Amino acid sequence: MQDAHLGRRAFLKTAALSMAGLAGAAGLADCGSPAPKPPPPKRVRPATAAEWAVLAASLAGRLVRPADPSYPTDRLLYNPLFDDLYPAAIAYCATSDDVARSISFARDHGIAVAPRAGGHSYGGYSSGDGRLVIDVTSMRAVAPTASQAPPGSAGVQAGARLIDVYNALGNAGRLLPGGSCPSVGIAGLALGGGVGVFARQFGITADNIEALTIVTADSRTLSCSPSSNADLFWACRGGGGGNFGIVTDFTFKTYPLPDVTLFTYDFPWAAAAAVLGSWQHWTVSLDPAVWSNCQLLSGDGTTARIAGVSCSSSAQTAAWLQPLLAAIGTPPTYAFVGGESYINAMMVEAGCSALTVAACHLETATPSGSLSRQAFRASSNYVARPMDAASLQRVVDSVDAFAASTPALGGGMVFDALGGAVNTVAPGATAFVHRGFLASIQTSYNWTSDATASEIAAGDQWLAQVQGDVYDISTGAYQNYIDPSLTGWAAAYYGSNLARLESVKAVVDPDDVFTFAQSIPLAR
Repeated sequence: MQDAHLGRRAFLKTAALSMAGLAGAAGLADCGSPAPKPPPPKRVRPATAAEWAVLAASLAGRLVRPADPSYPTDRLLYNPLFDDLYPAAIAYCATSDDVARSISFARDHGIAVAPRAGGHSYGGYSSGDGRLVIDVTSMRAVAPTASQAPPGSAGVQAGARLIDVYNALGNAGRLLPGGSCPSVGIAGLALGGGVGVFARQFGITADNIEALTIVTADSRTLSCSPSSNADLFWACRGGGGGNFGIVTDFTFKTYPLPDVTLFTYDFPWAAAAAVLGSWQHWTVSLDPAVWSNCQLLSGDGTTARIAGVSCSSSAQTAAWLQPLLAAIGTPPTYAFVGGESYINAMMVEAGCSALTVAACHLETATPSGSLSRQAFRASSNYVARPMDAASLQRVVDSVDAFAASTPALGGGMVFDALGGAVNTVAPGATAFVHRGFLASIQTSYNWTSDATASEIAAGDQWLAQVQGDVYDISTGAYQNYIDPSLTGWAAAYYGSNLARLESVKAVVDPDDVFTFAQSIPLAR
């Protein structure tokens, strides 16, 4: 079972302030009314070495410049695809004031900013040539009980890595639904949605944000919740990271730990169409306590796999699985159903079952980290209803074509179940518009340093083929799987919520300080 989940994780890689101050810090501005447009900066000219030194001295954190010994590592993102990006500096901010000073400095000197938490942006948008990277990973405290918040709330600073959030909350008997990649920063995950193995039972991460603190383009620190700055709060629950400001901390709703059961079934590739077809019909009416996905994978051969996590006993989970196995009709080549502790389950999902929590970090991020960065490209789509036989065959044929054209690369298509609590929220209730769908699709491929340019080009051609022949782009795309190659990306990510997001952007960032290739535009 662990080997099967580790294989899945290898593919899906593509995929200190006191917490007492998180919910009620003094000095937070109440932005119940629109912020005035900031005056033009007094000067916009390149910063001198002396001015950079003044900024560095003003920070409680640290500033890294290109001549500093740590710069070659500090500039790197998760994906080596973006190793050719050279920011002007990286500000490791230890407080909200550090963030505000960094934004002001950038505006005064005409420097574009790039907010960074985990550095996992699929488009490399958490860095950029000549930009000031404003990094919040020094703010990573997790308080399982947040002060001045409802019972069961947790305070989490924006730079906390996902595995550390799970570990701290799990040890306190609490759960926050989120993703599986352990080194992802909580801010990027939550701001763009946060869909994971407990989403059907407890909702996406964004649904469980109760309050947050954000530093906006005019360097104000704002407290946002349903009763304070409600429009900005709405936009930050699914509107994507780096669009409206830099979040420094969250208050999340959390849940008591349920029973947890993991399951994995592998099937012969000849049964792939039947596996995917049966799975999609099975998941339509499945109890929300069960999350699962269907993976059609290439790499060391082709595999059809169903895996998942249940918030129930092994016996009940096995009973729920029986109709699916009967519908597929082909015996699995590998089968596992078994109970796990919550923390162990999340370590398995993260591909870290053989590691300590300390080791379940990037080796470039912490001294004890042992995880490697991963080169990949990906795209996404949504499935509104069960696909017909012809559509199923196109999916299988696409993975077959990838395996034939790029046998040295790993990749495939993963269908993640939605429904349950994800779909009980109205599309406009939060900025995350993707409600009412049966499943999402992530199509990706990854490569190692010995891959050839022609192999990578073939992978890109395959992604384009899937987008043209398999996807129904009218159903949208997931903003946390941001895709630089996607045309019509704004409508695909935000749908009917786009106009409201543009209006919020115009109020809080009228000069478009937080801008990148796929940032939300100002209202037209």
